[in-house]
Amino acid sequence: MNLLAISDLHVGFDENREALLAMRARPDDWLIVAGDVAERESDIVDALRWLRERFARVIWAPGNHELWTVSDDGARGNSKYALLVERCRAIDVLTPEDDYPIWSGAGGPHVIAPLFVLYDYSFADDGLSPAEALAWSERRGVVCADEALLHPDPFPSREDWCDHRIRLTEDRLAAAKKRHGLPMVLVNHFPLVRELAQLPAIPSFKIWCGTRRTASWPVRFGASVVVSGHLHIRSTRVIGTTRFEEVSLGYPGRQWDTRRGIDTYVRTILGPDVAKTARQERPWRV
Repeated sequence: MNLLAISDLHVGFDENREALLAMRARPDDWLIVAGDVAERESDIVDALRWLRERFARVIWAPGNHELWTVSDDGARGNSKYALLVERCRAIDVLTPEDDYPIWSGAGGPHVIAPLFVLYDYSFADDGLSPAEALAWSERRGVVCADEALLHPDPFPSREDWCDHRIRLTEDRLAAAKKRHGLPMVLVNHFPLVRELAQLPAIPSFKIWCGTRRTASWPVRFGASVVVSGHLHIRSTRVIGTTRFEEVSLGYPGRQWDTRRGIDTYVRTILGPDVAKTARQERPWRV
């Protein structure tokens, strides 16, 4: 019995969707899906339903792509998120709005906490306001599609939505820590620590990758593992006593080898197979 994770499935790409459909069933294992399944509601729900039929439990945290408003989908902002939560509950997929489950398999017990925390542009260089950070990135020819497609309604801005989610999530994590007194696996689409948002090809993209306000969470809430995606750069890092797993699949061809199949990209987070898939690298100290 393993706790597994993957993110950034992007099943809007034919190759990714076909690879997902060829993924083998693991009826004894739990699967974390750390965001960016797709953009369209129907694609997101179909993919998660398919996974739920093949795993003992599926736990989903949204990415930015799920929150996009595309041409055939009128839901915006928090309404889009609430709609996806409703659809997930209907197919027995856990969301950040549900009670945190307890992993009692090998490596446990752990509280598994799927999170929905956005970004507020604070991953920018010191001293830059959100407007200055956006202008700085634009001068480098990089503008995230979120600026056109991820609406913060009913909040005035994505920063305000992020602030709301941070305050709500901090309260829930504190309550879970007090109630259970167990180590946690924190799951968020965006990295929780700024130093992990390193993108050599497009360094200015880091401003859309998280918020500095979550940097203390791994220690504060006793996380032994933090799972994230978004960067499309798979890695295992250790900071202090916490293991950080970036578990993206990504776009076909240039970011993952379609000849290998999707199963080779599923990361074991906890369980007897963890040593087989976790690529331990030299620890970082921040």
